[in-house]
Amino acid sequence: MTTFADMGVDADIVEALASKGIVDAFPIQEQTIPLGLPGQDIIGQAKTGTGKTFGFGIPVVQRLGLDPAPGVKALIVVPTRELAVQVYEDMDMLTSNRSTSVVAIYGGKAYEGQIDQLKAGAQIVVGTPGRLIDLNNQRLLDLSNATEVVLDEADKMLDLGFLPDIEKIFAKVAPVRHTMLYSATMPGPIVALARRFMSNPIHIRASDPDEGLTQANIRHLVYRAHSLDKDEVIARILQAEGRGKSVVFTRTKRAAQRLVDELNDRGFNAGAVHGDMSQEARERSMAAFKAGKKDILIATDVAARGIDVDDVTHVINHTIPDDEKTYLHRAGRTGRAGKTGIAVTFVDWEDLHKWALINRALEFGQPDPVETYSSSPHLYEDLDIPAGTKGRIAKAPRTGTVRTAPDRTPRPERAADVAAEGTTEGGTRRRRRRRSGAQSVGSTFTEGAEGAVDASAPGTLTAERAAEGAGTHDGEGKEHHDGKPAPARRRRRGAGGGGAAPAAGA
Repeated sequence: MTTFADMGVDADIVEALASKGIVDAFPIQEQTIPLGLPGQDIIGQAKTGTGKTFGFGIPVVQRLGLDPAPGVKALIVVPTRELAVQVYEDMDMLTSNRSTSVVAIYGGKAYEGQIDQLKAGAQIVVGTPGRLIDLNNQRLLDLSNATEVVLDEADKMLDLGFLPDIEKIFAKVAPVRHTMLYSATMPGPIVALARRFMSNPIHIRASDPDEGLTQANIRHLVYRAHSLDKDEVIARILQAEGRGKSVVFTRTKRAAQRLVDELNDRGFNAGAVHGDMSQEARERSMAAFKAGKKDILIATDVAARGIDVDDVTHVINHTIPDDEKTYLHRAGRTGRAGKTGIAVTFVDWEDLHKWALINRALEFGQPDPVETYSSSPHLYEDLDIPAGTKGRIAKAPRTGTVRTAPDRTPRPERAADVAAEGTTEGGTRRRRRRRSGAQSVGSTFTEGAEGAVDASAPGTLTAERAAEGAGTHDGEGKEHHDGKPAPARRRRRGAGGGGAAPAAGA
């Protein structure tokens, strides 16, 4: 294996990497870093999870020098907020032994903190196209001195319609620059973009460009599943032997939130990342997943490229992706950094045509997914699920939560009270007394004909005394007993905590 020191990387950067246990370079790093350090334009292509960030990050940091002047000298453009956070963290680590400052610029967060870092002289900007252009138009972000420019996940930029924004950004950076473009796939528009804005780039393939089709370290399982049984199947898969961190992909934001609620109710420790969450909530959820505080992440495709976690063992496609590229990006969350992984895909009956296209494109040789239910023996065998596993994890009962009727008067006393009150109106009184009791026990104020009564003060309207005044309401706060208005004197006695009231009708 080639170490970073062997490639001429500065000692302080090597030390920063070593502090994180990173010593040997991955193939894409081994091939791109020696070219990037002297300033060669590069098109880097490799499957996801092979360390592309360091492939461009190390040359950028080293070329800026140990103590660069304040102001933006390097720009790294990424397609999603999650990826912006991930790249920022890696770049921040690489510069930990230097005076170089890194700032992340992306939407969903307040402008003020990002602007303050720019004004403080940050030299490296990692950002998404929309917020970068916005701040530049406001003259808060000057890109004219950016001589190091990186486009990361360029194919995703194309998918999200960012190519016009990328062209605007290239018009704002320094005309003489060092440019690196990294992408998992190289569709025609990306090649055309490279030809327009790069100078004699060298195209580096760390492996076959379609290596994702035959990733030997990822096992692909495809099942035809019933939509009403999917949650149960997923819950059983999540109890498989050796299951570590797991990512479940859904097609919609609503499905993601519903599934995370369902799994947590079943006893699992799941978090979500989807577009209906605030950016802060998404970052907290992702951080909890990376730190191991949550071992299941439910995500929509927008988050897929920002999930850079080496120890994901299972990826589950709750709903089939729309095409083979999305499938590869989802499955690429597992089997990273040379580790093994399992990708499970559920195909609904109405989505069999989608699977046919993906199967043909990726040459899986599985045209007919196996019909699978939560009780299917082959499910247990394929995924090493212990026999007898059900879709719910037993949890110890919570302490401090007592599930009782709202009226906490002991049953014998309540029975005596019923006898005293009588059973007129076919038992209606007893049901209404329970409502009054619930009102007095569960709220701070009980509203009646006499006004608000403080339930925390002495003389509170208790469940037993509330029974005295139980009756029907006319909707205006006046109570009636057997159709007659309750005397004010009797109502005051019930609220005041005096002796037992006479039986109804006495």
